[in-house]
Amino acid sequence: MPSLRGEIAVLATMHGKERAIAPLLSRFLGVHVVVPEAFDTDRFGTFSRDVARTGTPLETARAKIAAGFERVAEARLGLASEGSFGPHPVVPFLAWGSERVVLVDRASGLELVGQHEAPARHVVHAQVHHVEDARAFAARVGFPRQGVIVMGVADGQPSPAVALAKDAHDDESLLAAVRRALAVSGVASLETDMRAHRNPHRMRCIRRATLDLLRAWYSHCPACDRPGYVISARLPGRPCGGCGAPTGQVLADERRCAGCGLVERRLRNDGPADPAHCDACNP
Repeated sequence: MPSLRGEIAVLATMHGKERAIAPLLSRFLGVHVVVPEAFDTDRFGTFSRDVARTGTPLETARAKIAAGFERVAEARLGLASEGSFGPHPVVPFLAWGSERVVLVDRASGLELVGQHEAPARHVVHAQVHHVEDARAFAARVGFPRQGVIVMGVADGQPSPAVALAKDAHDDESLLAAVRRALAVSGVASLETDMRAHRNPHRMRCIRRATLDLLRAWYSHCPACDRPGYVISARLPGRPCGGCGAPTGQVLADERRCAGCGLVERRLRNDGPADPAHCDACNP
């Protein structure tokens, strides 16, 4: 692939993500990142649920990039970041976060995705009946550096249609929003603001996803030299150390080139699996 040095990349964001992404792309790729003025990414969905998210994170990132290209016609590269949060795949009552940073080169058609996944301990929510409980919640999560969203409640669930405030920057404005929600629904829902510019932990995760994107750029297919030759699947089957039966533990990593279709599977050197993970030893 040719050098990207000096190329313009449009970053589709309204929440300050250039602070995490632009310095890395400038340093390692020589790319000049620009953010369109008055660019509205809330139309693609909001964490506060007042605008529904309809597509997958990757689909949403692609839609943002397409909109960014419309605003900055001279940009060769498009960038967008999408985060998603939900239950941990294994551990009950623990949130899990996945952050993606997507790069599209419209000159070559190349698309690369950097990703960072980790427990999302910064996803915190509570329902309160008193202002003092709201004050304690804010102190616990690190407000105002960490933003807090306040919503009303309907049928026991947070409802932005009842009341919504997501731009409080001090105790006075936050508690005023809580009082409004309490007046309307008798209970206020509080949650950490997951928008990047109001969530320092998430901004760090976006930076790590950007580093993963750079690793993808520098990982070239041995057959066609296309970037993005990274692990695309982890294959189970690692044999049990007790009985030798295949387990759900990872046996090999698979790399698949999106350009020429080359597939390579590399066995891990992890030794036998712990029998605790074996269905035969622990039916």
